[in-house]
Order: sequence, then C-alpha cells, then structure tokens
Amino acid sequence: MRFSEAADWFSLRNVGDRMFVSQLHELRPQLPLLYAFLAINIASIAYSFRDQAPLTLTIFMPVLMLSAFLARTFFWIRPNVESMSAEAARSKLRRAIILSAVVSAIYVFWALALTRYGDKTTEAHVMVFSAITVIGCILSLTLLPQAALIVSAVVVVPPLFIFLNDGGAEHLTISFNLALVIAVMIKVMLNSFESFRQSVQSMETAETLSHANLQLAHTDLLTEIPNRRFFFEVLENRINAAVAAGKPLTLGIVGLDRFKLINDVHGYIVGDKLLQAVAQRLRAVVDDSIVVARLGGDEFAFLVESDESAGRAIGERVCNAMTLPFEVAGLNLRVTASCGLATLGADESADSLFGRTAFVVHSCKAERRSAVTAYSFEHEAKVRSTREIESALRQANLVNELQLVLQPIIDLRRDEIVAVEVLARWKSPVLGDVRPDLFIAVAERMGMMHEVTLTLLDKALAIAARLPPAIKLSFNLSAHDLTNSMTVLSIVARVLKSGLPSYKLIFELTETVLMRDFEIAESTIILLRSLDCEIALDDFGTGYSSLSYLHRLSIDRVKIDRSFVRDYKSQNGAALLRSILALCSSVGLPCIAEGVEDDDQVSSLEELGYHKFQGYHFARPMPFEAFDRWLATWNAEPSHI
Repeated sequence: MRFSEAADWFSLRNVGDRMFVSQLHELRPQLPLLYAFLAINIASIAYSFRDQAPLTLTIFMPVLMLSAFLARTFFWIRPNVESMSAEAARSKLRRAIILSAVVSAIYVFWALALTRYGDKTTEAHVMVFSAITVIGCILSLTLLPQAALIVSAVVVVPPLFIFLNDGGAEHLTISFNLALVIAVMIKVMLNSFESFRQSVQSMETAETLSHANLQLAHTDLLTEIPNRRFFFEVLENRINAAVAAGKPLTLGIVGLDRFKLINDVHGYIVGDKLLQAVAQRLRAVVDDSIVVARLGGDEFAFLVESDESAGRAIGERVCNAMTLPFEVAGLNLRVTASCGLATLGADESADSLFGRTAFVVHSCKAERRSAVTAYSFEHEAKVRSTREIESALRQANLVNELQLVLQPIIDLRRDEIVAVEVLARWKSPVLGDVRPDLFIAVAERMGMMHEVTLTLLDKALAIAARLPPAIKLSFNLSAHDLTNSMTVLSIVARVLKSGLPSYKLIFELTETVLMRDFEIAESTIILLRSLDCEIALDDFGTGYSSLSYLHRLSIDRVKIDRSFVRDYKSQNGAALLRSILALCSSVGLPCIAEGVEDDDQVSSLEELGYHKFQGYHFARPMPFEAFDRWLATWNAEPSHI
C-alpha cells in the first residue's frame, strides 16, 4: 500500500456514505463496553502499584482517565445514529481515531512511568495488562480498524522495545509471543472488517438495485414520467394529507382527442414519439411541485393541492399547449386535448375521485369539446343514470325488451324505397324508454354488447325476411361488434343460418368506430363482404375519412351526417356538401343525405346533385307493422317527385 493510499485509508477518504453509518451503528454498543474494560484494567494496574508509586500515578492519573472514559461512554450512548447523516458519522469516526491515538499515548506514558517504581514482576504485570488491553481494543474496534491499529502500535511497541532491550530470555520469549498473538489478532480483525465491508457494499448494491427497480416500477417506460401505479400511490397519500389538514385537492385527467387516428395513419412508432413529445410539453408547462403522470394510452393526469380554479388554470395551460404543432419524425402533427377536473369531496376515496374525473374527460372526448370541464351536478346525474341503466340492463330480458323500428331510405330520382335502416329501442319495465346512445354505451362498458347485438340481429333478420324483395335492410354495428371476433363470427353464422339473400343486408358503421381500430375493422369488413353484404359508412364527414380509405375498404355507400344537411343554406355548407358528393362520385359511391326534415332541404340537396334521402320529412322511425302500412300508402301515391 502506497503512502497516499494509507493516508486516505486512515483519514476515511474514498469510503461510501453507507459504510460510515453502518460502522457507527455497529460500534455504538461496543465502545461503552471497551471503556468499561479499559477502566477495570487501569484500576488493576494502579492497585498493583499502590504501595510503590506516588499518588499522582496511582490515584490522580487513573481518576483522570476514568473520568474521560465515563464522558466518552455518555457521548456514544446519547446520539441517535439512525437519523445521523453520513458526513456526521464520518466526523464522529474520525474523532474516535484521533482520540484512540491520544488515549493510547497517555496510557503508555502512564504505564511506563509506573514501571520505574516496580521490579521485574511488576514490569511483566504492566506488559501483560498492556497486551490484554490491546487485544480488548482489537476485538472492540474490529469495525474501526484504523483506531485498532493505532492503539496496537502505540500501546505495544514501546513496552516491547523496552523488554527486548532488557535482553533476558524470559522477556524475549514473552515479547515474541505477545507480538505473534497481536499480529494474528490484527490479521483476523482485518479479515473480519473486510467481510463487513463487503457485506455493507452488497447491501448498498442491493438497495441501489431495489431503488432502481422501484423507480422503474414507478416510471412510464415510453415517456419517462411517473406512471399510473406511482400516481395512484401519490393520490392516496395526498388525499390522506388533504383530509387531515382540511385542504382542497383537485385531480385533472388530460386525454388527447382522436389520437388513435394518428396511430392508424402514421403508425405506432410515430404515435409513441408523439406521446413522448406530449409528456415533455406537459412537464414543461406545469410547476415541478405538481405531480404529473401518464395513466396509459393517450391519457395523462396531474394533481393540484388547491381548489378547482387552480386546477382549471393548469388544465387550460395544458390544453392550450397541446394545440401548438408537434414536430415528430419529420411530420408536423396537430392534436387537441380534453381535460376533466374533479375536486376531492368529503369522505371520498381515491377510486371515487379518479372515477369522477375519468367520467368527465371521457364525456368531453365523446362530445369533441377539446376543453377543460369540471365535474358538475349534470355529470353526477349522468353517473347515477348510467348506474341505473347498468342495473336494469343486467336484469333485462333482452328478447322481450329490445325492439327495432324502421326508417326508410328513399331514392327520389327513381321514386322508390331502396332500403330501411333498423334502429334499436329499449323499453325497460324499470326505467321506461331508454335512449339508444345511452344503453348501447353502457352495454359496451359492461361487456354485454355481444348479447345485445345478436338479439337485435335476430330481430333484424326476421324483419328482412318480411320486406319486399327490392328493399334492403341496414343494420348498425358498434365498435365492439366490429372489433370482437366472437361477435363477428356469430353475425356471419346467423346470416348464413337465416337463409336470407345476403345482398339484402347492409351493415352500417360510423367513421369513429372505423378509426378506433382500423386494421381489425378492415378484416371484419372483408369477412362481411364475402357474404355479398353491403357496407355503408354512416355520419360521413364528421371524422377523418379520405378517398384512400373509401377505396381501400370497398365501401358501398356513404351517409352524409345530418349536421351538414342542416347547414345547407350557408355558402360553406353548400360547398362542403358539393365536395363530399364529388368525392364519392369519383369512386362511384352512392350518397345518402341523412336528417332531411323539410321540402327546402330536399330541393336544395337535389340541386346539388343528391337524390337519396332519409329523415323525418319522409317518415319517422316506426315499428314494422306501421312501416308496412306506410309503404302501402307510399306505393299508392302516383308520384313523390
């Protein structure tokens, strides 16, 4: 070992922080015992020289050293090592090393001074007691070997030197044996300390790995911000703290609008890079004191230890930041975000608070509001309504309670009914009439859409069999229907089993449903088309369809969303309707205008080139028997043009 390395070792340099604290923790109970042992040893030697040496050496010096030992004992017993910093522990150990040298020097000076007043026997007595003292120090200071080596050198070397100079055979033998024993003890001590050091190092490594694993478990691997698991742990703790302090707490959830479309159009790699950019921007626009996390998918959350107004301000900042373009993989991408807020209520759990906030943001996204919305009485009513619908739907006799109504689709140029769209209705004995958009959404969340769809399909196939040969039947498919393989196969099996000419069936799906999982939707459409069924794209123009999608999916017809029909009088509205018709005509797709309510709309749309219509102007949705009568009346009239 070089001198510089030895100096570093004795001065406790280049040692890990954990090592200092561990050494101090283990030494604390041992050093008071060492001081007690030294006190007994000193008292024994002083007693041996009570009649030979002066009182200064037999009374004053021992009392002085014993007082110092007592003070040091209290010094070691008093501090709380567990809460001590690594630097404080290092300072304490350094003082212990220095004091070991000082105390050893005083002890040797005192012991050698006593030998001047004794004979050979008392000299041997001092030598033996010094050796025992060193052995005791080595055993007690194993975990501070620097101090043990200093004590050994200071206490043993001078007496050994004196004994060796004496030249007597007995003294030479005793000196050799003592030196050998102490050397072996030092070697054993150093080996023990090395084992302790490795043990501490292993514990430190294990703690580092454990901390890294915990950090990994709490971090979203894609965005490198806290994940859902960490957020819920923090949420639980913050709720407890807020309740205890009587302070407000606001949870915000941010969801990207139509993010799935970016995945479908540009691929998941671009989608992942966009999420990383969103996370960075989110972290940049909120204070470090605010907990931010990715919940999964395109949803992020933040937690504000304040009221709703503070949460709203942060939510607006985040939503505004998201409207700025993102440069991702050489693309200029634009997204919007919706933010839901909820403030902690009395005696509310983390699950309840999160559920309310999630309900708000999902409502915002469904309504395409791209805004910050706080949980309100309106949302509370919706939640209660949803729970009531869930309860009634679980107990419902679907075959008896679900019904279909028909609304005709008319070709005015040919003056004939070309199809009917069947629309679901639920008359619950508990709730009465329930809106289709409500119970379909609840059925999807509950996992009951499979049963609902097949029940409605059975009824639709029965109606189709009773329709005139020239009239087709259009049946709506939900997002669940389109992406659930079991439902799709069941639909195919029922169509084949019905014996109905499959050309009479049209399956309708919306752009939103289509874009939710484009690849799966495409495979489902291919399977349905293999039955010779037609595919119609409903609510066209409200999503992100393009000419390439229409061609790739082999769509047979499109239905223009009623919002465009309502805006037919405006210059922009008319231009948009004309553009949509031109787009569809370029690939030979028939266009149906939905939501037609009066003669003016019909006339204006015909001037633009439309000739297929559906809406209240012609007929409201009606049961099959009513439709049968309406059809007879329609056919009896000479012309409807």
